[in-house]
Amino acid sequence: MTTDETPSTPSEGDLATGAWRLDPAHSSIEFHVPHFWGLMTVKGRFERYEGTLDLQSEPAVELTIDADSLQTGNRRRDQHLRSADFFDVEHHPQVRFVSDTAEFEGTTLKVRGRLHAAGRSIPLELDATLQSDDGAIEIEAVTHAPHHELGMTWSPLGMARPHSTLIVKGRLERR
Repeated sequence: MTTDETPSTPSEGDLATGAWRLDPAHSSIEFHVPHFWGLMTVKGRFERYEGTLDLQSEPAVELTIDADSLQTGNRRRDQHLRSADFFDVEHHPQVRFVSDTAEFEGTTLKVRGRLHAAGRSIPLELDATLQSDDGAIEIEAVTHAPHHELGMTWSPLGMARPHSTLIVKGRLERR
């Protein structure tokens, strides 16, 4: 079956009329970290997370990730990323983003907030592109986080770059 329907721009009313949740079955949360002086990029994803958007609530945007659900395709690397050198999942099992502000402008949701990981937090800003699609909202957000400010500084021979690219793509559905 084919359809001529294409995603459209959600109205501010669409977003303001209730709470939305990130559908894990149709979403992904990834990270990319330049390594070896930028010649290689380590890519990974998180398998378990929950996210909400409600412009009438404080906070308007929340994302909670199970830190031990990270996967890079390399078991030893994953174990190291879960260790105290990085996420320290034994003591800090979750990575969280909590918004301070969220404003909808056109097709863009401009969000400012704090990223909490490994017992520390940093300010983070991102612009998320939104499109309506059959009663749901498709979202794509990309931002850069200075992971060294979260205490994630371990690097063999100093070859890691000081930031990670964080990518959230997915589908928001009404709660």
